[in-house]
Amino acid sequence: MPILAIVIALALLAQTSSTVGQPPAFVVGEKVAGSVGFYDAQFTRLGSVTVGVHPHEMWLSADKRTLYVADNGVLWMTETGPGENTVSVIDVPSQRRTAVIDLGQYRRPHGIAFDEASGRVWVTTEQPSQLLSVDPATRQVLRRYDVQGTAPHIVTLGLGGWAFSSNTDTGTVAAVNTDSGEVRLISSGARPQGQALSPDRKTLYVANSGESSISILDLERKTRIATIPTGRAPVRVALLPDGQTLIYALQEGRSVGFADIDSRKEIQQVPLAGRPVSISLSMDGRLAGAELPACAACPPFSPYGTITPSWPVRSPD
Repeated sequence: MPILAIVIALALLAQTSSTVGQPPAFVVGEKVAGSVGFYDAQFTRLGSVTVGVHPHEMWLSADKRTLYVADNGVLWMTETGPGENTVSVIDVPSQRRTAVIDLGQYRRPHGIAFDEASGRVWVTTEQPSQLLSVDPATRQVLRRYDVQGTAPHIVTLGLGGWAFSSNTDTGTVAAVNTDSGEVRLISSGARPQGQALSPDRKTLYVANSGESSISILDLERKTRIATIPTGRAPVRVALLPDGQTLIYALQEGRSVGFADIDSRKEIQQVPLAGRPVSISLSMDGRLAGAELPACAACPPFSPYGTITPSWPVRSPD
């Protein structure tokens, strides 16, 4: 049984029912296989659904019933190919792909978010570098925004109609007013990628993979107010439920790091068996999942650093 090369997201679905059989506890984006896998709480694979080629980021709706998947089309963002131009819509209870949204000329969708208030999907694309507003009901691109940088990565929705895109190749975060179209560029650091939003949606934490740091951005003033030094190459970041601790994947450090926001210091690293390229928290914040490319055992662990026994993630025969 070949090992799944890449797992890109983990989300706890404890209250979800399923018509297929046992309710899934986790959904896993399988980047190499081009699928989304469903797993129970013991990490047994329940099934999967095919999506586009090399999916990247995913977004789970608040009711835990719909999953939006960016079908990027290339394995690594540094590749130059044209990739895909679709977003897959997955019905979690039935474990089926119910829609495919064609983005037309906008290719290699990467970051994705869903706005519950407006019902719109927000997607970054790498070719060309844009932020798109998409209506999933009509499957139409409603508006595009120039992020004034290249290789937009993660997108986060803030207050007052602002959206924030990490421009990885140009070292900025684009603050986009989705009503007026105004764009303000915030200096972040070298190769910004992952983002985590504070509960009040006024502060954004950005992982700078090219300079081993996490930037703290004041979203009201649209400026960087502090930097937290970290281990090597943080690529994804999440905020723990205590609101004071960041957890992040250190790709070149082959570990998961923890930082205290108040002291602006890294407080711990947990070594891993490989180079993690993502980090995701379960809905209750009790478990974190790190993606280890081509790993035979990708362990979930307590967000406070205690490793639990490794669990194998395998594809079917």
